[in-house]
Amino acid sequence: MNILVLNAGSSSNKCSLYSLGGSESVLPDTTVPVWEAEIDWKPDTSAADLTVTTAEGKHRRTSTETSRQDALAQLLETLWSGSEAVLAGPNDIHIVGHRVVHGGQEFQQPLKVTDAVIAGIARLSPLAPAHNPAALEGIETVKRLLGDVPQVAVFDTAFHRTIPDEAALYPVPYEWAQQGIRKYGFHGISYQYCTDRAADILQHDAAAMKIVSCHLGSGCSLAAIAGGRSIDTTMGFTPLDGLMMATRSGSVDPSILLYLLREGKTTVVELDEILNKRSGLKGISGISGDMREIEAAVAAGNEHAKLAYDMYIHRLCSLIGAMAASLGGLDVLIFTAGIGEHSAAIRAAVCERLQWLGIDLDTAKNEASPVDIDIASPESAVRILVIHTQEDLQIARECLAFTDPRRYEK
Repeated sequence: MNILVLNAGSSSNKCSLYSLGGSESVLPDTTVPVWEAEIDWKPDTSAADLTVTTAEGKHRRTSTETSRQDALAQLLETLWSGSEAVLAGPNDIHIVGHRVVHGGQEFQQPLKVTDAVIAGIARLSPLAPAHNPAALEGIETVKRLLGDVPQVAVFDTAFHRTIPDEAALYPVPYEWAQQGIRKYGFHGISYQYCTDRAADILQHDAAAMKIVSCHLGSGCSLAAIAGGRSIDTTMGFTPLDGLMMATRSGSVDPSILLYLLREGKTTVVELDEILNKRSGLKGISGISGDMREIEAAVAAGNEHAKLAYDMYIHRLCSLIGAMAASLGGLDVLIFTAGIGEHSAAIRAAVCERLQWLGIDLDTAKNEASPVDIDIASPESAVRILVIHTQEDLQIARECLAFTDPRRYEK
């Protein structure tokens, strides 16, 4: 079965094709896509960079299509035409899965895309204005290219549907909750994958483990996972809440925002830009939101970069402690996504500060570019895992399960 996965972002769209044998009862974690592609739209222009990767290598080109949907269609057509083709034609695609960032309270499991589902995703777009419309563009483009091929929407918020009200609701008038204002949480597809992968690595039932999973990329969040289910997370009503991130502020005193607006020091539009694109690591360092550049600047003696780095570690450790408190203990600490997977320094700094939780890091393993292994010392009371998250693979799993539930057990 050929499963096409689209992972749409605000300025990019990543696509993968998985080819799964019909005799497989479980989609293995070693499955790799036979075709990968990415489109990056250049800021302030209609041009886009297209990258296609197959077993034959990586190919790059520039698209000058005037619409995002046309550029995406051009990218997808390389599946069956041109030098990067891996399929005989569009009919060789059997099902398509889409990452949809916000499902609200309406969508709490993967669903076949219908007109009603499309309308619901559109209604929720104000909660994820940079992402839900991009997912809809992908759905429409696939429909245009592939006709009636089944499409499945997989929601990033769905994993957090199990968070209890005492953790999900805000201490504001209850009428707000009745209007849908609550913690939804994000990165759920990644958290589901990492939870299942942790059970595989440790050969232990996920239902018996208390896990704090750290998804540390450009966007950062934590999840407290008990019995394989999310019971708390750091992102909230939107992906702006919680940890300090690359360019997002994370949690701040809401009175600061009221003060700035009341005193006429900013506007709502400017404030949105500041909090989402000019804060976090970039805002404090004045250099970049890229942790690699921050670490290099710290090594060069840049004080603002050092402050940004220290703030990042402080806030990360504080909220890991909060997640552990929600769990009433900690068995497993997971690091994943760009920073979590690749920054040995961040992992070491966090583990050093959290020794009081019984965490003891094996320094040699931590510095050896670990992938999908336990980097805790034998004496550690908490297992420390570095997991390469594979959201697209998880979406492919959900599509396979959707096609035949007996073939994949969650």
